[in-house]
Amino acid sequence: MATHIKQQRGVNHLAPYVPGKPIEEVQREYGHDPKDVINLATNENPLGPSPKALTAIEQALPRLNLYPDAESRDLRRALAEHLGCEPEQVTVGNGADDIIMQTCMAYLEEGSEVIVGRSSFPTYNGSTHIMRATLVKTPLKDYGLDVEAMAQGITDRTKIIFFCNPNNPTGTIVTADQVDVFMGKVPDHVLVVFDEAYYEFVACDEYPDTLKYIREGRGNVMTVRTFSKIRGLAGIRLGYAIAMPEILAPMRMVKGVFVVNLLAQAAGVAALEDEAFLRKSVAANHAGRLYLYSEFDRLGLRYVESHANFIMVEIGPQAATVRQRLLEGGIIVRYCGGYGLPNNLRITVGNQAQNSRLIEALEDILRQFCVGFDSFVKDLYH
Repeated sequence: MATHIKQQRGVNHLAPYVPGKPIEEVQREYGHDPKDVINLATNENPLGPSPKALTAIEQALPRLNLYPDAESRDLRRALAEHLGCEPEQVTVGNGADDIIMQTCMAYLEEGSEVIVGRSSFPTYNGSTHIMRATLVKTPLKDYGLDVEAMAQGITDRTKIIFFCNPNNPTGTIVTADQVDVFMGKVPDHVLVVFDEAYYEFVACDEYPDTLKYIREGRGNVMTVRTFSKIRGLAGIRLGYAIAMPEILAPMRMVKGVFVVNLLAQAAGVAALEDEAFLRKSVAANHAGRLYLYSEFDRLGLRYVESHANFIMVEIGPQAATVRQRLLEGGIIVRYCGGYGLPNNLRITVGNQAQNSRLIEALEDILRQFCVGFDSFVKDLYH
C-alpha cells in the first residue's frame, strides 16, 4: 500500500555516508577466515584501544543499570583540564559526527549557506542538507584546502565553514599563518568549525593552535576533536568540541539527553591520562607512514605526504578495480570516488604486518593490469 506521508525536503538531497565495509561482512562475502581480513579503510588505531580506557570500562560495567550523567561533568572537567580551558567551554557527543550534526541543527535553517572543501569529510554534506541549507564547495589547492577560495565564498547567508585540518582524505594541513590570514577575513556572523580529528598525529611546527582564538574570547570559532583515532576508541563513539559557552548553548538544546553513554564517559576520562599509549601510537604511525612512503616510491606510485594516520595514493582510472581486488583478498581500503578523487585510494597506516601485506597484495594486483609493471606506471603518469 502506497504511503501519503512525505519526507522532509532536506532528505531529497542526501547521499548516505557509506563507511568502509565491516570486517565481518567481508568475511562472509568472500569466505575469509576471521583472522585473514584487515581494515585499512577507516583510520582506526592498529594498536587497539587505550589500555587505561579498557580498565575504566571494565570497572564501569556493574553500573550499566544506571543512566549516565547527561551533562558528562567528569569527562568535561577532565577535558577542560587537559586543554587548558573551562568546563563550560567544552561539550561532548556521540562521536565527532554527532557534534557536527548538533552544530548544524543549532545554527542552520533554510537559506543558510555552509562552506566546505570540495574533497573533505562527507558528514558535513549530509548534516547541511538535512537542515535544508545550501552547501558551497570550494576547490582544493595542491590537495589541500584553498583558504582564499573559502574566504571569497563567504556571503551574508554563510553561517558555518567546516575547516578539516588535517584534511580527510588528503592528509594535508593548512598552516598557522594561513589560518591567521583566513580568520582575518571571516566576519562575526560566520562560525568557523575546525575539525581536528587527526591533530595528535601532526608533527609540523607550523600547525595552528586554533584553541588560541577561543582563549582570546573569539565568539565564532569551534574546534572539534575525537577519541576515535589516536586514543583507539572508535567503537564507543566519543567526540568533543571547544568553543565559547554562548556558542555551545544552543547545541545543548538540540542534542539527545543521554547522548554519551556511561562506558564512553569513563573511557574518555581514563584515555586522557594514558599519555604512554598516545606516544606509542604516534611513534608507530610515523614509522608506518615512512615505510609506506618508501614502498610507494619503489612501486612508482604518487601519493600525498600525510599529517594523519592515512595516506592517499594515486592509482589512476583502475583505482576502483584495485580496491575491489584488494577487498577480495581480505584487505579493505577506501576508494576516494565519493570525495571527488576517483583515481585515488585512501589507505590507513596499519601495523607492520598489515602494511607489508598491503604492499605485497598491491604490487601483485598492479602487475596484473599490464604485461610489464613498468609500462603500467608509465601509462599512469604519462
